Amino acid sequence: MTTAGHLDPSDFGAIPPGVVSLEDWAPLARERLAPEAHAYLAGHACDGVTARRNREAFLAAEIAPRLLREETPDPTTRLFGRTIAAPVLVAPVAHQGLFHPLAERATAMATSAVDTILVASTLSTLSLEAIAEAADGGTQWFQLYVQPDRGFTDALVARAEAAGYAALVITVDAPVFGVRNVEQRAGFRLPAALAPANLCDAPADGGDGSLAALLARRPTWSDVAHIVARTRLPVLLKGILDVEDAARAIDLGAAGVIVSNHGGRVLDLAPAALDRLAPIRDRLGDRPTILLDGGVRRGGDVHVALSRGADAVMVGRPLIEALAVGGPLGVAHALRTLIDEWAITLALAGPPRRSDARDQ
Repeated sequence: MTTAGHLDPSDFGAIPPGVVSLEDWAPLARERLAPEAHAYLAGHACDGVTARRNREAFLAAEIAPRLLREETPDPTTRLFGRTIAAPVLVAPVAHQGLFHPLAERATAMATSAVDTILVASTLSTLSLEAIAEAADGGTQWFQLYVQPDRGFTDALVARAEAAGYAALVITVDAPVFGVRNVEQRAGFRLPAALAPANLCDAPADGGDGSLAALLARRPTWSDVAHIVARTRLPVLLKGILDVEDAARAIDLGAAGVIVSNHGGRVLDLAPAALDRLAPIRDRLGDRPTILLDGGVRRGGDVHVALSRGADAVMVGRPLIEALAVGGPLGVAHALRTLIDEWAITLALAGPPRRSDARDQ
């Protein structure tokens, strides 16, 4: 096991026999994790309607192949000046120390090895500086939860800039926790030893825990404008489902949006993220960067998302299931599996076209 910052070979994990798709990690993670940790990872808001919609939207989609094309498809993509192996990013997932002793260090190592982008969470077990160091030259974006104290939020942004993060992702759809009955039934409580390292020095918010106090802490458009004006990093807003919200984000200077419903973990009965993608792209036009988060499990899903206007997709839960079972090697294997499926889809169907979404 890891001691004094050194890695034992056992820390890197292993790939169990028979794991050939992202979904194969899920039952193995359930077996491996404590029930309360699994409830946090696999849970959803209320009755899980939105979580199911995310996946069902992809299952209902179709891919119309274009055959005998002369051009050679290119699986790589370019985001804010950086070319990565495929349009697949690692979504921000909090408290990764629940799932593996190396926590976000493992995810950063795997992401760098596969040559894509890790989006590190404000609520990470390790500090944002430690995650950047583990990435060893890889590209990271920093996911920001706006804090009640504006000065502390500014300090987080400055730390991300100093640590070499290449973009800032402001999560706007989770000002309070959703109603997570799965976690409640399992008795989930975050162990004190896994408290978020980035917030250890956060000032007390002064709230009394009441609903009124929680509502008063919600970030607003003025917070977004303040952050965009103060940072040199491109800013994306994550959790956008409404076309006018997307347009306002760009008007305020955001470089893009991430169409997402937080994996169905916050507001139940929200629409599937995929179903909101094409209207938002139509409203914003071609220039702003748009990512899709929620429900991606196959290379074909990547193709569908790009055909509806996404520049790339983000994947979270399946990669953390792989982390829980296979450590850094598990995460790298899961990413490589999805990217290879995407390349095969390109070879079979040709490059995705935005018109595909209208041709079905």
